[in-house]
Amino acid sequence: MKRLDNMSEQKRNELGVFFHMMYELNKGLRNLALLTTTIENFEIIKERLEKCNYSYIIEKLKSGYINIFFGKTESIAVLKRFKKNSLKDFTPEEDFILGVLLGYNVEQQCKRYIERKVS
Repeated sequence: MKRLDNMSEQKRNELGVFFHMMYELNKGLRNLALLTTTIENFEIIKERLEKCNYSYIIEKLKSGYINIFFGKTESIAVLKRFKKNSLKDFTPEEDFILGVLLGYNVEQQCKRYIERKVS
């Protein structure tokens, strides 16, 4: 954990969120997680994901940050089948499935789907 001593508070907070998501994955509370973080945090995150045998996908953002989708192999396999480079490219149906996989409120996902489908 010495690596954490020299990190900024923001980076430590992002890693704290990551470790909480890992806890939820390990306890079966979720099958998929999404974390937006800096590329500098990725090595620590990658080590832990590989140690725990979780699959992951990285999406590089224009802001210099990255989105890391991680979790059960089946959930990651669904995302890979969408073959999209960005969340912006998701169809309303893909967006709905992603929200459900991430454990978002299903009623809110239904409303979001309807709004996106009408637009």
